[in-house]
Amino acid sequence: MGLLRYWHFRTFSGCVTAPSHIHGAHSAWIKASRKLLVNHGCNRRGVSTLSPLAAAFNAKPQRKLNLSLRRSNAGLFLIPELQDYAGFYLLQEKVKTEVEQLVQEAVSHQRTRKMVNIFDDLSDCLCQVADMADFVRMAHPDRRYSEAAEDTCVKLSSLVETLNTNTAIHSALKHVLDHGDVMAMDEVDKRVSELFMFDFEQSGIHLEEGKRKQFVELNESILMLGSYFQHGTHKGTAVPKDKLPENLRHVFGLDGDNILVTGLFSDHYSDAVREAAYRIFLYPDPHQDKLLTALLSARHQLANLVGFPTYAHRANRGTMMESPEAVMSFLNLLSDKLKPRVEKEMAEMLRLKQEQGGQGQKINAWDTSYYSALGRQKRCSVSANDIAPYLSLGCVMSGLDNLFTALCGVSLQTVDMEPGEAWHHDVHKLAVVHEREGTLGYIYCDFFERHGKPNQDCHYTIRGGRQLKDGSYQLPVVVLQLNLPSPQSSTPTLLTPGMMENLFHEFGHAMHSMLGRTKYQHVTGTRCPTDFAEVPSVLMEFFASDPRVIQSFAYHYRTGEPLAASAVQDMCASKHLFAASDLQQQTFYSALDQVYHGPHPLPGPSTTAILSDVQACYTSIPYVPDTAWQLRFGHLVGYGARYYAYQISRAVAARLWHTCFSTDPFNRSMGERYRQEMLQHGGGRHPSDLVQGVLGERPSVENLVDSLIHDLDVNQQHLYR
Repeated sequence: MGLLRYWHFRTFSGCVTAPSHIHGAHSAWIKASRKLLVNHGCNRRGVSTLSPLAAAFNAKPQRKLNLSLRRSNAGLFLIPELQDYAGFYLLQEKVKTEVEQLVQEAVSHQRTRKMVNIFDDLSDCLCQVADMADFVRMAHPDRRYSEAAEDTCVKLSSLVETLNTNTAIHSALKHVLDHGDVMAMDEVDKRVSELFMFDFEQSGIHLEEGKRKQFVELNESILMLGSYFQHGTHKGTAVPKDKLPENLRHVFGLDGDNILVTGLFSDHYSDAVREAAYRIFLYPDPHQDKLLTALLSARHQLANLVGFPTYAHRANRGTMMESPEAVMSFLNLLSDKLKPRVEKEMAEMLRLKQEQGGQGQKINAWDTSYYSALGRQKRCSVSANDIAPYLSLGCVMSGLDNLFTALCGVSLQTVDMEPGEAWHHDVHKLAVVHEREGTLGYIYCDFFERHGKPNQDCHYTIRGGRQLKDGSYQLPVVVLQLNLPSPQSSTPTLLTPGMMENLFHEFGHAMHSMLGRTKYQHVTGTRCPTDFAEVPSVLMEFFASDPRVIQSFAYHYRTGEPLAASAVQDMCASKHLFAASDLQQQTFYSALDQVYHGPHPLPGPSTTAILSDVQACYTSIPYVPDTAWQLRFGHLVGYGARYYAYQISRAVAARLWHTCFSTDPFNRSMGERYRQEMLQHGGGRHPSDLVQGVLGERPSVENLVDSLIHDLDVNQQHLYR
């Protein structure tokens, strides 16, 4: 879309004392630990106490009754119109009126404001309702609200398409870019104006009428084909039960005389079960293949229509990598450097397989997930269930608070909500407060599973930050959505290491939004190129895998006892086992995505033939005949030609970690530098400029690959100390 940008693509008898192994740590780490020790200090009865933040997230949520006659319904997200679901219709009308006024201002010859300010006002008035409605339609438990929100999304989408084809405002913006504005523009003004123009042209507005109509038809076709393909990726595969050995039938679901296989069963202990599931679930579906082929063809036609040689060129313009040629250079160099490291890991997996009595002398496609998980489990001396009591949600939230305080001088403070402000009683609201600047923004934490809630971890922007006319700042508002088990009356929510890492990841997105101070909301926080948007969240995964960080908050929820240092070390080390194999698999997926979205007609008789060729080039695991893994790869819809972006983000995050934080993860000067040079700019600067601002060098194919390989090798050294 042009004006709207959606980025949507767990009784101590003595006081706790610091473990002896931290005494040589940096002073910032000591301060953070002291703060936590106060939070986990003991009262005179010897019972551990928690900080207000930790206590809030460890408590069982209670419905609050509005017993004050003076406190009326404040409206969802404190939006007065949303005291009732019907308010969505009021908001629709309000947006239409504002849009009409702003369009008139944009095309007026008496215009006195910069064009970019008018366009950002357009973007802001649309996004404040559309982004919020997009979240509500997905997450609100009241069907009336979700349906009204969905209707709002549809109506505003139609309004945006009207704006994207408004030749008058397009011409006005083009005139400004070609001839200058009524006032001088700075570099940020120019960049954001160019982004608006690029988004316009992505919608084909510069085409003559016949081609513009063709663009609209192709776009609608792509949306429908993508939706149908996505739906097909989840469908089970049915086969007559007599096709399967009798000793395997009981594992899968029965559907009359058929066996229904609904997944890969990659965690099943039996090699035979995993193989059967792999071959059946991934058996080629001709209809699904036709949908994928048609989708790729339509995307290619659309890209050609707006002047790009391939869809990959269109998708990657303006990103850190800029072109598919650079992306493929990155993937090819990374693939070459990974192969010898993967061979060592394959040998270790084979040893585990033989140790377990597995059949055959090689690792097959259905073996990698199981034996890599088994290896990680064996490497960790303490089970996830034994670790969980030390990772109560409240303790982890305190750990995040301490980390952000040490790095950036910001704290997470719980806020009492007004009646009607939240969509469910178990939602928490946090204010992000800077020690000098005051409140930077608000995070709504929708963390607990409930019936009908989408089963995915997400960051939603509800309101973007931006500078206002009076010099103040429009505070950002976001929602973090997780699916953690709810706390009980006697037991808080206890997280596995994986849940804890996910929480850190999502807070990386949230703090990108909170710490940004952008001039325009169109480029606030995560509204930046895809291959940069994940950098802050992936960097948080490095913090979540560092023993010094974990030891600053991993205390038993009941006794206050710290998690043993050896258990922390094992937990962190186990994450790095088979990391080269995981990275190789992602490299293969990324390369396949690029080839599919490259020159057409595709270089092969079918998408499956291409899969076989690409897999042979990029992985150590051969293609399994009569399977079509790509027909289950739903990310081809959402990430078309950009699946590589996560690897680029990981490469930048790895370089940030090893350059700025690996020596001291609580380093305030590096935290401030990271905020000032990178986070605060959102998408207001090109991502390569942001990387150079922090690291002193622009990202290149070579140094991005070197960052990933260096990270792998350093972790391997630590793994086998």
